[in-house]
Amino acid sequence: MSKKPSRKKSLNALLEYSFKKNWDRPALSNYNQETLYYKDVARKVAQLHIFFEACGIQPGDRIAVCSKNQVNWAVSYLAAMTYGAVVVPILHEFQPTNVAHLVTHCEARILFIGDIIWRNMAEMELPGVEVIVTLSDLKVVRSVNPNAEAVMADLENRMQARYPDGFNAESLDYFPDQPESLALISYTSGTSGFSKGVMIPYRALLSNIQFACEAEPHMDNNSRMVSMLPTAHMYGMIFEFLFEMTIGAHVFFLTRLPSPKVILEAMSTVKPDTIISVPLVIEKIYKNMLLPFISKKRIKMMLNLPVLDKMVKNKIRDSLVQAFGGKFGEVIIGGAPFNREAEAFFKRINFPFTIGYGMTECAPIITYVHWDKTKLYSCGKAAPRMKIKIDSDDPKKEPGEVLVKGENVFLGYYKNEMATREAFVDGWFRTGDMGIIDGDGYLYLKGRCKSMILGPSGQNIYPEEIESILNNMPYVVESLVVEDDYKMVALIYPDFEQAQEDGLDREQLQEKLTEGMQLANLELDQYCKIHHVEIVDQEFEKTPKRSIKRYLYQRDKNQ
Repeated sequence: MSKKPSRKKSLNALLEYSFKKNWDRPALSNYNQETLYYKDVARKVAQLHIFFEACGIQPGDRIAVCSKNQVNWAVSYLAAMTYGAVVVPILHEFQPTNVAHLVTHCEARILFIGDIIWRNMAEMELPGVEVIVTLSDLKVVRSVNPNAEAVMADLENRMQARYPDGFNAESLDYFPDQPESLALISYTSGTSGFSKGVMIPYRALLSNIQFACEAEPHMDNNSRMVSMLPTAHMYGMIFEFLFEMTIGAHVFFLTRLPSPKVILEAMSTVKPDTIISVPLVIEKIYKNMLLPFISKKRIKMMLNLPVLDKMVKNKIRDSLVQAFGGKFGEVIIGGAPFNREAEAFFKRINFPFTIGYGMTECAPIITYVHWDKTKLYSCGKAAPRMKIKIDSDDPKKEPGEVLVKGENVFLGYYKNEMATREAFVDGWFRTGDMGIIDGDGYLYLKGRCKSMILGPSGQNIYPEEIESILNNMPYVVESLVVEDDYKMVALIYPDFEQAQEDGLDREQLQEKLTEGMQLANLELDQYCKIHHVEIVDQEFEKTPKRSIKRYLYQRDKNQ
């Protein structure tokens, strides 16, 4: 076995070393279904490399991947990266028209796609895409290359011709990536006019993987991970998949909707070594499992008695730890703000959780501390190889924009020089988040200084794109989309005069606006559909520039 490569130099070299070292160990599973060993993954990757060559793919060409989490998503991702192509992971929850827009925008030559998504896109024009492959069976379903389908069907024979002495661990020879080279493009939204292709270099991926090794040193090739977050997002991609592949761990993809019931069932079976989560999952467990219990009179009384209080808290914590498999080192929560009541309770019972902070543009980590060093309502301190400063005259007391710099920071936005220039000031990346930093370097976020909403699984939701649809609906003068308990709510100031002329009372007007909302939802991605409409009686308060003062209408999640 060759010497393990440095994490600072080459991601593909790390993957190659891991595959060779863990050749006969399990690598990827669809939960309760098939399992691929590292040698199986390596073989499939090698076959796709032959396919890429036959299609004329060159290092640096774009290869898009769009489906729910599954084994073949991971195989196609690894094949593209180790070939030297630029991977473009696209969220499967995007509307088909938005997927088509992104595939075209990034100039993908090959598209790997989930079957359900493809059924809704089959008739669409996808200029520039030369080959489309369905991920369930890795079959070519459309191609401008007349040989592509035949090559894919003949890969086993081509493998034998390529490796006449047999394919083994020593056959691996992956593309030698460079730290500043473009590794992938991650889109923050699907809609034209709002989508930004975040250009992530290998440097940023390597730094995040090195961070994971430093933060979770107990994880190795005996470790297991349940992947429940979308792998198209940086948070799930790095810490539930790519990091694990570099250390030889075993990843289990939840191929069903990750409800708390499904997640806890998988946790108890897999017994993961670390748990990566978004707040929504933990909050649901708190509200559905814990709150009814601790709200009982007898339990409330016990929690107010010193000796019994400790016993009850220990019992709750131990039960939770077992519910999550009993083996994990900590639960790392990120991707969206955490409910303060739930956070305070988990802190009180000494549950091993920590809250991190990151962004797609930092691939994703910005701040973190181990669970036993956390401070209530903080998201930790600057991660290794990252620096933070607050754009404020008094960073400890006066909130200012959080500015970051370091190895994790992206290269810029794909084909959007203006947005790239606006994102940086004196070499510091402007996160768009407001915060303060205490004397120990702990960051406390205070909200967004932009309008973007973070969805329950870390999706970026741009209310303007929803409002632009609503504002074209009958009886809508202006609208404002806000988040309320992880649901999108449309506040609408309607045209009362027009409604009166049309003989509509308030109840009938509400019905018309709800009908408009339902039409708008047909154009929206699943995670940002509008839950309901609320009528406001006065025009929204605005700045001198006539921009709505959004902060006045934000909902408090902790009410």
